Amino acid sequence: MSRIVCLIILVMLLAGPSWALEQGSGRELIRALILPQPPASSGMADLRMTESVAAFYQARNTEPAWTDASSVRRQAREFLEVIRGAADEGLCPEDYHLFELESLFRYEEDCRRHGLTPGGEWLARLDVLLSDAFLLYATHQIQGRLDPATLHNGWKASPRKADVSKLLQYALTVDRIGPILADLAPAAPGYVQLREALEELRRLASTEGWGPFPAGRTLRPGDVHPHVRLLKQRLMARGDLADFTEEDAFILDRDTVRALRRWQARQGLTADGVLGPRTRAELGVPVAGRIRQVERNMERWRWLPKSLGERYILVNIADFALQVVEGGVPVMTMPVIVGTAYRKTPVFSGRMTYLEFAPYWYVPPTILREDKLPLIKADPAWMERNHYEVIPLSRETVKQLEISEVDWKDIHADNFPGILRMKPGPWNPLGRVKFMFPNRYAVYLHDTPDRHLFTRSERSFSSGCIRIERPLDLAQYLLEGKGRNCDEIIDLLQGDHPVRVNLPEAIPVHLLYFTAWVDHTGTLHFRKDPYWRDLGLEDALQAGYAAANGSTAGL
Repeated sequence: MSRIVCLIILVMLLAGPSWALEQGSGRELIRALILPQPPASSGMADLRMTESVAAFYQARNTEPAWTDASSVRRQAREFLEVIRGAADEGLCPEDYHLFELESLFRYEEDCRRHGLTPGGEWLARLDVLLSDAFLLYATHQIQGRLDPATLHNGWKASPRKADVSKLLQYALTVDRIGPILADLAPAAPGYVQLREALEELRRLASTEGWGPFPAGRTLRPGDVHPHVRLLKQRLMARGDLADFTEEDAFILDRDTVRALRRWQARQGLTADGVLGPRTRAELGVPVAGRIRQVERNMERWRWLPKSLGERYILVNIADFALQVVEGGVPVMTMPVIVGTAYRKTPVFSGRMTYLEFAPYWYVPPTILREDKLPLIKADPAWMERNHYEVIPLSRETVKQLEISEVDWKDIHADNFPGILRMKPGPWNPLGRVKFMFPNRYAVYLHDTPDRHLFTRSERSFSSGCIRIERPLDLAQYLLEGKGRNCDEIIDLLQGDHPVRVNLPEAIPVHLLYFTAWVDHTGTLHFRKDPYWRDLGLEDALQAGYAAANGSTAGL
């Protein structure tokens, strides 16, 4: 008898204000929960997709979707299993009412066990919560848990879209809840491979895992030290080192150096086989930290369109690297230099339409005011020595201004007599060519005379544009065989005046930010977070979770 009393109390607690609704049909009870009053007044304030839930039930005249007069349909139990496995997709099961749904399903099982019939109010609440969970889960799989525009100002992409209310009705009609939801996840290989990597990392976390790596002196090949044994254990856990004997456990031997270099390359570190401070720090990142890193980058994939294109250029800002991809396979890869933390390279997609050889460099107003003008005022001849010229603002002429005719003592940024630009040549900051995909940020790819910077492992030195290591190779790829041969391209690169060359076909360009990914060989890579965007994304996800669950825990 006490068991039955407990069950009654439980359903009253779970149903909240809705438990006192008058008995009626499932349709009437659902209408009372969601229409016409706002959810808060009916005990359904925890709905996340209020408008979509209302639209879904209105379209079916508030007919229950997951329950009938006295029981729960099999489809509801199938969907509960999907929610339980949401973490496999890098999602949070608690976002989809998991705790309350589990409690409601346990209540139904207890009722069945004692020969009782679940109450209509309970069935109506379960029905609405399941619908809300489905609509939210589907939305997250299609578009992501967050709006990327809230993290990246001016975000421009073509996200996947679907009418989730109609999708729910279709899934129930054809009785394919699980398969349809699984099909909503991004099909891009980059996402699928991260999902597989996430599964492997979770296996590692449950069976082995690892703690911090101790600080210490820099160890080089051939050194003997107690920390080498721990290094070998970490490399074995990651699959880079096959095994080692206790006899050579403390020696940084040849096999260990090779394994360490492979591991360093996957972290974006200098692959020198030296156990230094940065390598120690990366070795100490716990498995849980890597799991969160993979989950954050799976979220970034959900923001992207269904396809990046059959052929496209991808710049991974966090990796300081460019790839030309054809049919999903990189056919060209090269290092790049991206914007500083102060002048970040933005995340967006565009279409490259032309190249400009032997370009002028037009000095931006900020650089003119802060850097160039003091030099000019101190010595106007500095401009000629450094290949600069001033072009009057008059529309009638672009003739160079005679520097000697200007009284530079009275010149400041606001009355500068024209536009300061640098002539084409090997000294030009844009190098010999720039690759144009017109956009609101005035960002493009270009050559650079500062070749030595490409040897750095972290390359954030520009003012936002992307400097590429091998401009001739990229120009050849885009133009050779399309009306231009290699000799013509070289002549254009060595010219002394700008020449625009249109591409026969525009090519998509994606400037993205991934700190974890799996390459085409199946190798998992991690990178540091140069712009702190992982941190911003994690904070936003945690804030969204806390808001959805009515707490500030974890913030």
